[in-house]
Order: sequence, then C-alpha cells, then structure tokens
Amino acid sequence: MTREVVRKVPSGYGMIVVLALAQLLSAYAVFLAARAQSISGLIAAVLLAVLVMILWGGFFMVHPNEAKVLQLFGSYVGTAREPGLRWANPFYAKTKVSTRVRNFESGKLKVNDSHGSPIEIAAVVVWKVFDTSEALFEVDDYEEFVHIQSESALRNLSTSYPYEPHEGEGTALRSHPSEIASALRDEIQERLEEAGISVIEARISHLAYAQEIAHAMLRRQQASAVIAARSLIVAGAVGMVQMALDKLKSENIVNLDEERKAAMVGNLLTVLCSEESAQPVLNAGSLY
Repeated sequence: MTREVVRKVPSGYGMIVVLALAQLLSAYAVFLAARAQSISGLIAAVLLAVLVMILWGGFFMVHPNEAKVLQLFGSYVGTAREPGLRWANPFYAKTKVSTRVRNFESGKLKVNDSHGSPIEIAAVVVWKVFDTSEALFEVDDYEEFVHIQSESALRNLSTSYPYEPHEGEGTALRSHPSEIASALRDEIQERLEEAGISVIEARISHLAYAQEIAHAMLRRQQASAVIAARSLIVAGAVGMVQMALDKLKSENIVNLDEERKAAMVGNLLTVLCSEESAQPVLNAGSLY
C-alpha cells in the first residue's frame, strides 16, 4: 500500500528569476557563438537554451486545500501540499487532488429492515481525502468508490436494525438517530480506510416505509396512539373516581352501599371516558 509522502518543493518565484537570467545568458551565448562562427559553441549554446526552455515547464500552482501528486515516469515521488506557485522537475507528472470537505446524498434505497419490512432510506455523507497517494493508486476512481461503498454500508446498516422499536428492542432507525449515525459513519469509514478517505459525518436524510406497506403501518401507528391515549384517559378517570369516593366518605356527605358505589363508579367512568359530552339525567324523585 502506497502511503503519502509530503515533498518540499521550491517556490516558483525564485525560480522565475533564475530561469529568466539563464534564458538571457543562453541567448547571449548563442549570439557570441554565431558571431565567432563556432559550430561547436553554437550547438552547445542552443542546447543550453533548449534546456532552459524545458525547465520553464516545471512551474505549477497549488491552491488552498489542494494537493499535487508528483510522479516520475510512473513512480510515485511525493505530494506537494504547500499552496502557491511552485517549481519541480519538469518531467514530473502533476495530478491535482482536492482535499476540501465534500458531501453527497445517496439515492433513496429500498431495503428490508431487520424485521423484513420494506423501507426507503437515504443518507448524507461528509468526507475528505486525507492520503492523496492512497486515493489515486489504491482505487480506480476514489469518488465513485466513496459513493458505492457508502450506499453498500447504508444497505447493510438498514438490515441490522428495525425501523422502529417494539417490545424488548433497543436501538431502532427512527428512534435513535444519533446512535444510527455513529454506526453508519464507523461502517463507511472502515470501508474507505484503504482509499485514503476520512468520513467526517454520516446521517440518515430520508427514512420511511415503502409505499406498499405505508398505509398499513400508518393504521398501526394510529392504533398505537389511540391505545396510549385511552390508557392515559382511563388512568386519570380511575384516579378522579377514587378521589370523589374518598371525599364523600371523609366529609360524611352521603353513605353509599357497594351496589350504589358500583353504579356511581360506572356513571363517572362513562362521563370521564366518553368522547362526547354526557347528557345528564336529573332524578326529581327520591334519593335513588
């Protein structure tokens, strides 16, 4: 595995001065050799001028958050990371690699969760290149590699957790976004380690049941909500009935036998648990 080697390359501004002087000297040497009608001197001066012109091809620019990978006839030489105008061997191949932070959103994938329920899921992945040599030489196309491996990790994660928690279950896709995001980031990072990629963040951006079961799951969620609401109403109504009975008994307002207590409890629960306003029936006769 090829590891990145940061290579110090000289500033291009100093080389501009050096090559400009060398160009003038070579031109002057050609002039002197031509005036002296020296064939050997003229050939040497022309070769010197050609060499200086070749050296001008060694200039290259490194922008902020960018690196240039240097290769000499296919062999990795090093990576220039210092921004600005630089100069290196003109025979070096200089390949630009961006080290900026980048992100992409995967397409909506249709997968099955750990219960086998079809769901739609998508994620946003934030990443950057930290090793330029691995990114160029260990994989064919590191950007495509990031996209494919991220979607593969997302598919694998989706099959490992349920969409929502049920009885006795812990982490779920919908109810534990932080834990799922951490697990997704770790899995993507493990897959991209050999490509010199650092995953900064990975989070689910879309999560829903697939269309064929979405209606059934919506009814299930509505039923769960109704049951939870009814349970809360009944618990509150029972407490209010108990409070009413205790109040009547403690202040000795009226003495009720068990049958009348049962009737009173039934009436109070009907009034308190009913979805509509109760219509009172007034007894204008005796107490009972």
